[in-house]
Amino acid sequence: MSATVTADGPDAADQLRYLHEWLGEVEELRGRVSLTERPPEPGTLGPVVDALVVALGPAGAVSACAAAVLAWLRTRRGRVRIKVTLPGRRSAELDAEKVAKLDAAALQQLAAQLAAMLEQGELPPGDR
Repeated sequence: MSATVTADGPDAADQLRYLHEWLGEVEELRGRVSLTERPPEPGTLGPVVDALVVALGPAGAVSACAAAVLAWLRTRRGRVRIKVTLPGRRSAELDAEKVAKLDAAALQQLAAQLAAMLEQGELPPGDR
């Protein structure tokens, strides 16, 4: 199974590139993360990064993915919002400003919840 990550906002493509680079540094995710592109709009140069796809496999990769995405969100400044979508169109949105406000216990709980739901093929509803 794979999860598709999209970003919202004017710098969405850049945010996806940064997240791709971040996840590529996680040993359990090496070779499991790729960028997808859409053709360029008329009058623009080159394709546009549309999404990031993470191939989820063993439990270690799922846990590593959940923890790494949340850690990455905590490093973002300003309004950064991503959406994680699983096959069947189940999705969850994560907001960097909200994640940054979580204390250590709440962050750990969210990471565990996100990992468990990714393993089961279901994501937590609502905005985090």
